[in-house]
Amino acid sequence: MGTKRILIVDDEENIGRSLQWILEGDGCSVTVCRSAAEFQSAGSRFDLYLLDVRLPDGNGIELLRQIRQQGAPAPVIMISGHGTISMAVEAVRLGAFDFLEKPLARERVLLAVQHALDRWKLERENQSLREMVGAAPRMIGDSAAFRGVVEQATLAARSDARVLLIGESGTGKELLAAHIHEHSPFAQGAFVKVNCAAIPSELMESELFGHEKGSFTGATGLRRGKFELADGGTLFLDEVGDLQQASQAKLLRVLQEGEFHRVGGEKAIRVSVRVVAATNRNLEEMVEKEKFREDLYYRLSVVPIRLPALRERPSDVRALAAYFLDEFCTRNNFRRKCLEDETCAVLEQYAWPGNARELRNAIERMAILCQSDSIPVAAVPAEMRIGRAAGARSSLQEARECAEREHILRALEQANWNVSGAARTLGMERTNLHKRMRSLGLRREAV
Repeated sequence: MGTKRILIVDDEENIGRSLQWILEGDGCSVTVCRSAAEFQSAGSRFDLYLLDVRLPDGNGIELLRQIRQQGAPAPVIMISGHGTISMAVEAVRLGAFDFLEKPLARERVLLAVQHALDRWKLERENQSLREMVGAAPRMIGDSAAFRGVVEQATLAARSDARVLLIGESGTGKELLAAHIHEHSPFAQGAFVKVNCAAIPSELMESELFGHEKGSFTGATGLRRGKFELADGGTLFLDEVGDLQQASQAKLLRVLQEGEFHRVGGEKAIRVSVRVVAATNRNLEEMVEKEKFREDLYYRLSVVPIRLPALRERPSDVRALAAYFLDEFCTRNNFRRKCLEDETCAVLEQYAWPGNARELRNAIERMAILCQSDSIPVAAVPAEMRIGRAAGARSSLQEARECAEREHILRALEQANWNVSGAARTLGMERTNLHKRMRSLGLRREAV
């Protein structure tokens, strides 16, 4: 974890200096504040706080309350020469780890600090384990296309390089981002997610960088942004292609300089954050149309990784379907069910435009409506069994689609199934080519 950062707030100069010597002698990095006002400007990136109860312009109990309201998870130890039982009870109720009375003995201080840091580390490890257990849907698949993507992600994870995950909705970009975090030097830090498409543009700056109290109407207190919460960990920017131009410029500055200002704040805050971005849009085309900043694109796309659509790895459908079925039955206390071989074969033939997310929904629907323990072909949603076969087509229409299918297939094979390259050869937009591929049932066979 590196050097521990400790903040001391005490108006007695001798006490502050003594605590600083004790803790720096133990290898800690110590900042000392003499008042509540100094505390307000000290920032919130500390591993532990030592707060005096009585201050010339406030009290430590109120500072403790502010720390907890800001969401800072670091432990707090209260110190006082005028301690009372009621004061200690209030401090513990607000989340203080310990309450020390002056005069302070060196051994007592070091023991309290070590216990507080050890407990905080244990709580973070437990939380990480709970998240791992709760987020059981891990990377599932054994196709060559899928194994190649996971291998690329694992190699990229070893460094601090930024990664851009490219793929259609439902292909598992968030899961792959979590995989990168867990295998990276930032794994002990937080994994913080931001859905850029779900946040209004006028709130994006506050969401990413936080805001100071009173910086705008409704800002009733200090709020830390996602970058600050992810300090020492990974920030996952999902749907980054939906960022507005103003937000793109502010994001670029953070990536370039490693620091930012809260909305309404004057002090620069430095962070060490691993950024993983994801998009289902063609950022290269957006750059050409000046809808996405070119300099930001290259900052984010140090290691671009394309996730294959589910139709490009049909051999993984069976394993995914079995996993989704077991998960659903366990979650809802159903008897264990299984898919018949014929059912899996039908599922493997479907194009899955919604990818794994659509497959999960279909499996849950089948598990609910099928009363038997073995799910037959008849339980597969009709639109997936019938597909394009429904409705008569003229022979002329069939001939046109057959010729178009062969033409597109030839271009895809020449481009080694790189859709962007095939689209350039065909003289059409990449998104339109994707639509025609889905319509014509074109997908790359598993290697």
